Amino acid sequence: MSASLSASLRVGIAAWAGLIILQCVWYAWLFPPQQLPMALVLAIAVIPLLLPLLAIRTPRRALLLAGMLSLFYFCHGIAESWSSVPERWPALLEVLLAVLLIGTLGAGVKRKPKPAAR
Repeated sequence: MSASLSASLRVGIAAWAGLIILQCVWYAWLFPPQQLPMALVLAIAVIPLLLPLLAIRTPRRALLLAGMLSLFYFCHGIAESWSSVPERWPALLEVLLAVLLIGTLGAGVKRKPKPAAR
């Protein structure tokens, strides 16, 4: 990765890493699954977030892929926050990280300057 990453790109990568860490903490420590093997639940929760690492040569593209995937985590966080009171705080943190990740994608877009008025 390049040493000269923009601030929005660094925030997005931090939010992406936060989502990965949150999934591990949520399903391995805070609320381990009761009916399914923990390894299966962690694989389902974490592997999709690791897929953009395949495009890590271009951090902006990897972050774009992670942002697209984070839409699922946003929806998951909303559903969990409404349906499970004990899991509300991790779910809201998941929503916050997903929104932060998606927001950094919009903040990092370089807009074309408008032509001067005549």
